[in-house]
Amino acid sequence: MYLSEPEEIVAYVVCIAIIIGFAVTTYMEIKNTVYEEKQKHKEQKENEEKIKTLISYFNAKKKLIDTVAKLNQTKKEEKSEN
Repeated sequence: MYLSEPEEIVAYVVCIAIIIGFAVTTYMEIKNTVYEEKQKHKEQKENEEKIKTLISYFNAKKKLIDTVAKLNQTKKEEKSEN
């Protein structure tokens, strides 16, 4: 079966439209994927900063607790000496 010239032109236009649609869809998917990865990376950095803050908070709290325990120990030793 052979196509007439106008049918061939329509077939070429449809083929080109399909290829352009595929290219645009692929581009949009890649763009969305890159955006999502950037968001994940940003969120990960924010979480790392929060974790660093919590670690420093817990370290300060540990030092404070150790100091209180040391003071209580010296108090007990002073009481036992008297």
